[in-house]
Amino acid sequence: MNRNTLNLFSILSLILLTQFVQPLEAKQDRPNIVWVVSEDNSANWYRLYNPENGAAMPNIEKLAEHGLVFNDAYSCAPVCSAARSTIISGCYGPRLGSHFHRNQGPVTMPKGLKMFPAYLREAGYYTSNCHKEDYNFNKDEKIGVWDESSKRASYRKRAEGQPFFHVQNYHRTHESQMFKGLPEGRTPVVKKSEVQLFPYHPDTELFREKYAQYVTLNTIVDEEIGRLIKQLEDDGLMDDTFIFHYGDHGGVLPGGKGYAHNDGLQVAMVVYVPENWKHLAPAAAGSRVDGMVEFVDLSATVLNLAGVDVPEQMDGKPFLGKGVTTESLKKDDVAFGYADRFDEKYDLVRFLRKGKYTYWRSYQPFNYDGLFNEYRYKQPAFREWRDMAWSGKLNEVQGAFYEPRQPEQLYDLESDPHETNNLANDPKFASVLKEMRKEVQKRVKCMNDLSFIPESEFLKNSSGDGEAYGNENSSRISDLVDIADWQLLSFKKVKGKLKSALEMDDPYKRYWALINCSAFGKEAAIFLPKAKELAKNDPSLLVRTRAVEFIGLVEGTEGLAPQVMDILSKSTDPVEVNLILNTVVLLMDGAGLELQKAEIEKSQWSKMEGKVVPRRVEYLLSKAK
Repeated sequence: MNRNTLNLFSILSLILLTQFVQPLEAKQDRPNIVWVVSEDNSANWYRLYNPENGAAMPNIEKLAEHGLVFNDAYSCAPVCSAARSTIISGCYGPRLGSHFHRNQGPVTMPKGLKMFPAYLREAGYYTSNCHKEDYNFNKDEKIGVWDESSKRASYRKRAEGQPFFHVQNYHRTHESQMFKGLPEGRTPVVKKSEVQLFPYHPDTELFREKYAQYVTLNTIVDEEIGRLIKQLEDDGLMDDTFIFHYGDHGGVLPGGKGYAHNDGLQVAMVVYVPENWKHLAPAAAGSRVDGMVEFVDLSATVLNLAGVDVPEQMDGKPFLGKGVTTESLKKDDVAFGYADRFDEKYDLVRFLRKGKYTYWRSYQPFNYDGLFNEYRYKQPAFREWRDMAWSGKLNEVQGAFYEPRQPEQLYDLESDPHETNNLANDPKFASVLKEMRKEVQKRVKCMNDLSFIPESEFLKNSSGDGEAYGNENSSRISDLVDIADWQLLSFKKVKGKLKSALEMDDPYKRYWALINCSAFGKEAAIFLPKAKELAKNDPSLLVRTRAVEFIGLVEGTEGLAPQVMDILSKSTDPVEVNLILNTVVLLMDGAGLELQKAEIEKSQWSKMEGKVVPRRVEYLLSKAK
């Protein structure tokens, strides 16, 4: 064979080889993953989940036709920073201290664990986020997480052929959009006369207008999502790209966002499954999938789809990818949620969904849901609801938001989707209640739930490492959970225990004993003399605060103002001051406490900087004499 013949043979061989090999190279060795996230958007607002009253969202519905709809998907927290911190870490917030909205001090990821997109980058993925983060972690935790996180971030900036993980956030359904009307030029897509109100909302023109507005905002977001899908189609990426759509938590009408209720936690979860990767889906395209899916699972799911090992420190587990089946998903019949501090407002509620039942554990049940929060009450509908409650214009179901809660609440979602008929006191459901109670007790103890120690104490003594601090204080937290759960017994059974706890050396055992006294109310009046002693002399300012709270709720607030002002004057920690002010607002709005404007204005604590204390100060001044 001469040289020319050999060259011709080589060229022909190369052409043939290219023809056969090129199609194999065109298929990626790993899928792309895109998240399209709308804000403050519960499953109730989608026609996919609520056929009669949800918004028609054709672009998301098209994704569903070519993918999966998860029937029971849950944010772990009902507010953005706590929910997004759960997603990015793959860890339940209360074990890290990342569940307070927003962090008032440094909070770190567990040692050795990175925010999950960092593992994708290490595996060769391009990671981009456009553009919201809102994580309750130190800024340096984000190093190495995103190739770009900005308003201009795009998967299109990756290297040729590089797989990518891209997050696109949509703001149009955010709560702030409800402070005003629809965007200029838009009209409601439904008549306000045709909307069906949740049973806990008053039937007013304003509420109907806001319902129609929110349905319309969802259709606008769907249009925006449609433009991104069209871009992916134009780029020829649909056969290799998983597209997730979900709301970043529930909401947004009053009583949704910010509250560990089903309307605040259940979200849509729709996943488009690309043709080249349908073997990684547990069901055929167009299927609806049963089994609980939680936000804590999202990171593990993406890593599993990308073929990256899920770190053992993560709490979540995959709901797509290798090893996942419809049967394994059905076995996951529990979702866990948590609400604590939302900006300046404190509460402590844990939520459990198991099967068709939901369970709320309110550890401070006298802290009624509607307690003032500056951001909440920017919504005109929220203000109207409050004014109607204070004027006695609501029925029992509508007015419950402004009344103390029961420590335990149990609901059947099949018959009562908006959780208005509490079954906790019905003997027929005693076994269900007991099962749900035990599950929550187990979870808060096993994760060393940091809310059982006041936030100011945690931040002062932990250097922000919540996991390590929780492990060091595991036994203490378990004891505090046990004391808190005395609320669930009869006062007769726990009277002796409360008496002993009020004398204990650990200030937070005294603290929780006093919270229990407030929960029992007038039944616990026998402890008022002890509470008055603690209110004046206890070395812990927070114990003094809880003692004043108990006195004010049970006996009245006359004469308590000097003690309140004295407690506040002795604190130099704004985190502690904010917690004290939560009690002050509760006593002002719920028990008639009167403060003097001049006394507030000359106090040192009223000059504290930051966001939360100034908000409380502004409200107190608006109410003071």
